[in-house]
Amino acid sequence: MSPLAQVFAVIAALIHVLFFVMESIVFSQPKVWKRFGLKSQADADVVKPMALNQGFYNLFLAVGVLAGVALVHSGAVASGVAAVVFGCGCMLAAAVVLVSSNRKFLLASLVQGALPALAISIVVF
Repeated sequence: MSPLAQVFAVIAALIHVLFFVMESIVFSQPKVWKRFGLKSQADADVVKPMALNQGFYNLFLAVGVLAGVALVHSGAVASGVAAVVFGCGCMLAAAVVLVSSNRKFLLASLVQGALPALAISIVVF
């Protein structure tokens, strides 16, 4: 697996760790829930359980990608590449779902999906 693909995958994973922190740890802070388009603390309180779950989903994807990169470095290249491609593929698919749900999420979708797409394209091509 090329070093460039690994760099893109690791950065994508770190971004997903950031999503985890925002959604599962500091979501109750107004500056955070406002980033998700919520208008009030009451709205944030309703969404908080879903955000918590979504944050952990993002963390698990990040861990999978990071574990895949670690496997590549440990010599288990095929398993590592498979884990990285699967994790990045899930990140990319989630980005497509996000922008498909509402075009106003285009920038967020690009943040979520561009690096995983680059990592996959380098591995595949």
